[in-house]
Amino acid sequence: MEYVIILISAIFVNNIVLSQFLGICPFLGVSTKVNTALGMTGAVTFVMALATLVTYLVQYYLLVPLHIEFLQTVAFILVIAALVQMIEIILKKISPSLYQALGIYLPLITTNCCVLGVAILVVTKEFTFGGTAHMLNLGESVVYSVASALGFGLALTIFAGIREQLSMSNTPKAFRGVPIALVTASILSLAFMGFSGLVR
Repeated sequence: MEYVIILISAIFVNNIVLSQFLGICPFLGVSTKVNTALGMTGAVTFVMALATLVTYLVQYYLLVPLHIEFLQTVAFILVIAALVQMIEIILKKISPSLYQALGIYLPLITTNCCVLGVAILVVTKEFTFGGTAHMLNLGESVVYSVASALGFGLALTIFAGIREQLSMSNTPKAFRGVPIALVTASILSLAFMGFSGLVR
């Protein structure tokens, strides 16, 4: 049951983009087409799941035993950067068109604050289940990271679909482009806040 609560909470209630406002750069930059948004979702999900797995192990089997927790951010960024490089190489080989479509935003996954944010959250934040607070174990951490990435992807894909429709609509001149995108993102964020009563 805890895994279901983690999934619902991370995807809908505490959506990493629309509730916690992490990962806004790729959210606004890659959300012009649904296909690109789906590709970015896949890349972020893969990186976030692997990064959480590796950073969790680094935290509890390297940094904590050696009492060098102050190097947490640097170590986590190095892990994420290495994983993104691996994704870049794989995408360039397997799907050059998706690699081109993602462009500069693919290497920016390294500095995407939602990837680093989730990696840090799972090792520092206490989560409450059934009235008791506890730190997430490795399995719960990976589920949380995948759910957060899926929440990121859901927001990104919905936003991309809306932006595709807006590009074909007769929007007033003052609102075309970035202004209507920001208004739409804020309305989408308000819609997701309606889920906040689902999980306590």
